[in-house]
Amino acid sequence: MSNAERHGMIAQAVRESGRVTVQELAELTGCSEMTIRRDLDALAAQGVLERVRGGARTLLLRGEEPPFALRAHEAVDAKRRIATEVSSLIADGETVLLDSGTTCLEIAHLLRRRRVTVLPLSLQAIHVLGEGPGPARLVVPGGQPRAAEGALTGPLTLASLAALRFDTAVIGCCGLSAAEGLTAYDLDDAAVKKAGIASARRIIVAADGSKLGHTAYAYVGPATLLHTLVTDATAPAAEVTALERAGTIVIRAATGTA
Repeated sequence: MSNAERHGMIAQAVRESGRVTVQELAELTGCSEMTIRRDLDALAAQGVLERVRGGARTLLLRGEEPPFALRAHEAVDAKRRIATEVSSLIADGETVLLDSGTTCLEIAHLLRRRRVTVLPLSLQAIHVLGEGPGPARLVVPGGQPRAAEGALTGPLTLASLAALRFDTAVIGCCGLSAAEGLTAYDLDDAAVKKAGIASARRIIVAADGSKLGHTAYAYVGPATLLHTLVTDATAPAAEVTALERAGTIVIRAATGTA
C-alpha cells in the first residue's frame, strides 16, 4: 500500500467515524502504530483532520462541505480513471472550461499535455496548467478564490465566463440525481457552474459514484442540461438508469463502457 492510498484510507475512516484511535487505524491498514502516528501528523498539518490524544477526529460539522485537502485523499484511483476518460472525450483544438474540485484537478494534469485551450476555475488547476512548457494554452479568468478551496468565484469570474464560449465545460459537483439535478455546497460556486454551463456547447460532469443520488445545498440546474456523465463503477445502478432515461450519456470509467 502506497502512502497516498494509506492516507486516503485514514482520511475516509476519520470522516466516516468522526473519531478513531491509532490502534484502530493500524488494524485497518496493517501498518505499525508508529507509521500511523506519522501519517496522522502529516494529515493534520494539511488540515485533513485534528490530532487528539491516542488518535484523530474529524474537523467537519454535520452537513459541511469536506475541505479540499480532505477530498484530495478520497477515491484517488477512481478520480484518475475518470480524468483519463474525460480527457479522451476532448478533441485537440477544443476550448475547455475546467471546473474546480479534486477530480477536475486530475483532469488538468492530463489536459496540460494536450493541444487545447483551457480556462480553469481554481488556483490549483491554474498552477498545474501553467507549469513548464506544454502544448496546452492557458486562459486565466478573474475572480476571488474561496478560502482553502482555491475555487474562483464572484463578479469577475462570472464576467469572464459571460465573455467567452467553450466547446466543452467539464463540471464537478457535490451532488447529482435525476430528480434533484446538479447541486453544490456553496451559492457562489453554484452561480459559477450555472454561468459555465450557459457558455458551453457540451457539458461533461465528472463525478465519482459517491456524488450520485445525493443533494447538496445550492441548486445548479436539472440533470437534463448534462450531455455526458463520467463516473466510476461505484455509481448506484438505479441512479445511472434514471439519468440515462433523462437523456444523459453515462460512462463508467472503470470499465470504459457506456
